[in-house]
Amino acid sequence: MKNSCCRFCNNLIQHNFADLGMLPITNDYLSQDELNQSEKFYPIRVNVCEKCFLVQLEDIESREYLFSDGNYSYFSSYSDSWLKHVKAYSDMIVEKLELNQNSQILEIASNDGYLLQYFQEKQIPVLGVEPAGNVAKVAEEKGIPVIVKFFGVETAKEIVAQGKQADLVLGNNVLAHVPDLNDFVAGMKFVLKPSGILTMEFPHLLQLIKHNQFDTIYDEHFSYFSFLAVEKIFATHGLTLFDVEEIPTHGGSIRIYGKHKNVTNPIVSDRINQLKQKEILAGLDNIETYLKFGEKVKETKRKLLIFLIEAKAAGKAIAAYGAAAKGNTLLNYCGIRTDFIDYVVDRSPHKQGLFLPGSHIPILSPDKIFETKPDYLLILPWNLKDEVMEQMAKIREWGGKFVVPIPEAQVYP
Repeated sequence: MKNSCCRFCNNLIQHNFADLGMLPITNDYLSQDELNQSEKFYPIRVNVCEKCFLVQLEDIESREYLFSDGNYSYFSSYSDSWLKHVKAYSDMIVEKLELNQNSQILEIASNDGYLLQYFQEKQIPVLGVEPAGNVAKVAEEKGIPVIVKFFGVETAKEIVAQGKQADLVLGNNVLAHVPDLNDFVAGMKFVLKPSGILTMEFPHLLQLIKHNQFDTIYDEHFSYFSFLAVEKIFATHGLTLFDVEEIPTHGGSIRIYGKHKNVTNPIVSDRINQLKQKEILAGLDNIETYLKFGEKVKETKRKLLIFLIEAKAAGKAIAAYGAAAKGNTLLNYCGIRTDFIDYVVDRSPHKQGLFLPGSHIPILSPDKIFETKPDYLLILPWNLKDEVMEQMAKIREWGGKFVVPIPEAQVYP
């Protein structure tokens, strides 16, 4: 492990959390012509700071390469359950904060407008910040204004200069994607109105450890947060977290609510202390807890490979569902290629016709499943397993079964 300093507190890091070996960039999908060209592989090592307990990936690529080359492949609108989740959030937060036509909402990492469209329907002024130009264009086509830039203090100053200081600043699954955490959180402080509220959603480190969700570790995720760590980060920048909710998305996430430190209301909820106690009970304030995780990762790899080897030895056909980033981590870490998986299907037309990075498994339309009738369908975005099993329920007609790989390989009839 190379010597590096914590991206939050600058403490020298000396402890490894998980080492997934050399993996390709998870969202670098390949065309047919690119299959015979060399691919870049990077060491995916995640470390933990013993001072602030921030779990963090060693820097491997620039944010510009990962998110803004105009070719970013993740579009939020292709998951029905995710759209349902954010629609419910929009209804809840509008009522809670009494937002109206005189309010201003700012979403950081607004993607294809998947969320801001619901505020826009209510005639509430919105603004998105999204560094991936090709994805931002889809939001702009919906009439959603977007600043195509990375968010930080500089972008926040531009927004304030335009008179768009926000009543609500929100970000879903962006905090983990930020290499410069301090600049990012300082930007939120700057752009938030004195009485404004911020909400952030991100996968919860407690669930990652508890359910062995190691495939959520990949190049785009620079940090992995407990509440204990995230509270310190926001407090350092003059922001008080006054409420938190545990939510089921992405295998178990938390939604934090923040305000300026000097503002009295809203008062701090009991849920803050309850969650902190839960994390302390789980050992998230003890470095030993983090050092045990690597062995659980290896065990899950072995169990998945045993299942696949036995299935192929019995002459079974296996396809996969979802060309997801987490799936690429799983497949490459486990060394799974077309010798085990015939193809993967995905609803996004932006991915169909391409190949997965590293494993070179072809990405096809979901219709292919009903043509070839595989014996097993491996669900790579396991957090959407209920949605996928409902969509693909017809595989049961020929005796097809679903396989979910995390926390360990499990077959569902």
